[in-house]
Amino acid sequence: MLKAKHMVRTQIYLPRSLYDRIQLRAEREHTSMGQVIRELLEDKVFHRKPRETAGDALLRLAKLGEKLRFHGPADLSTRLDDYLYGEQK
Repeated sequence: MLKAKHMVRTQIYLPRSLYDRIQLRAEREHTSMGQVIRELLEDKVFHRKPRETAGDALLRLAKLGEKLRFHGPADLSTRLDDYLYGEQK
């Protein structure tokens, strides 16, 4: 946990259900609600995995295709609409 040389006072609004859960946790851990909130924020901000973007998901899909040696139709780039929407007559 990061140790700050000084604290900055701030005010936040919490939904009642979240407030109650934080209060309960503080009581169980014999600490203050402020300490619980600081620890939760620190975990979320400094230790979380970045969210996956659509591009990341597509790259994972492409790597999976390579691993499984999947090959689409050779004419996919020229007949994309036919494959997506059915052959036009």
